[in-house]
Amino acid sequence: MGRSRTSDVLIAGGGIIGLSIGMELLSHGLSVTVLERGEAMRAASWAAGGMLAAHDPENPPALLPLSIHSLEHYPAYLERITAASGQPVPLRTQWTLQQVRSTSADLDLIAGDAAWEEVRQWIPGFTFGDLGHPIIRLEEQSLNPRDLCRALPEAFVAEGGTLREKTTVLDVETSAAGVVVRTATERISAGIFVNCCGAWSGAPQLGGLPVEPVKGQMATVALASERLRCVLRTPEFYAIPRGDGHVTIGATIEHVGFDESVEEHRIERLLRAAASLVPEIDRAARLEIWAGLRPGTPDGLPVLGAAAMEHCWHATGHYRDGILLAPGTARLMTQAILGEPLDVPLDDFAPYRFRAVKSMPQERIAPVSACCVDANAAE
Repeated sequence: MGRSRTSDVLIAGGGIIGLSIGMELLSHGLSVTVLERGEAMRAASWAAGGMLAAHDPENPPALLPLSIHSLEHYPAYLERITAASGQPVPLRTQWTLQQVRSTSADLDLIAGDAAWEEVRQWIPGFTFGDLGHPIIRLEEQSLNPRDLCRALPEAFVAEGGTLREKTTVLDVETSAAGVVVRTATERISAGIFVNCCGAWSGAPQLGGLPVEPVKGQMATVALASERLRCVLRTPEFYAIPRGDGHVTIGATIEHVGFDESVEEHRIERLLRAAASLVPEIDRAARLEIWAGLRPGTPDGLPVLGAAAMEHCWHATGHYRDGILLAPGTARLMTQAILGEPLDVPLDDFAPYRFRAVKSMPQERIAPVSACCVDANAAE
């Protein structure tokens, strides 16, 4: 088995979190190699919804500072990816209507004839039915993760990063000088190792974190662009218009291990729920169905910070919010690795908070009404 010195930083996981951290480290003059067990951006990142739901009231409160920080850096993040890859990553929507379980004074509640008339302009076929929960309006953007899946790996490589696909990390050894990572074909040395393996981050060789896969099944249907002009999110489903006559509908929450199979009855249940408010969905042609694995944690929060092993770091467990949190995570993890002051404290996300945790209680996973199937993705 050969041995090679690759770079200053070795990242395991070629999803949006791993590649975004890689790009940020490159901008600080470090050499970076990303090892991806399959194909880059083809796990949780590829399966995600793409809602930048920083202000979703259903999110854990501790996530808000990181979410806002990440959202603030999103314009520059997308501009950089587009410039490096030559592929645009446009924002597809600007507003979200969301059913919530409870309301507070700071939420923009839809009420009164004028407000409901505006809803009909965004969703002409909207049917009130038995809504069950109040609806709020959020100024919230979304993108199509497939745009990022095409552009981000190219941007990382264009800026000088090394991407090795179909390369699984089998073991990580540390020493005073750095780390040595063993794969099926070689031993690779580097100064720093970062675990960004998404749903696979809990593997023993990566530190044994309580990160477990949470399956989400989704579908895309054909729907005229003018029939849905904003994201619609409820406790049962979300519907995300892509601006091209396609609408993505998701997503289930299933604790079934690494099963990525698609089940017809679960897809049908999602589509029926969406059609109860947007009747045209019932007649829409299906274009694609799929499943992805989000990286879940016991408290629904990411794992960001130094690992127990010297020279090793974790950046994983983003559950449904990997797309949203990627720019902020990249910036904060780079600051932490370089020993710089942090823009946002990472105490709530520290890996050591799980020292006494053995498994993930399913009831502590947040409900489907919040943002993404990420992952990483999520990823």
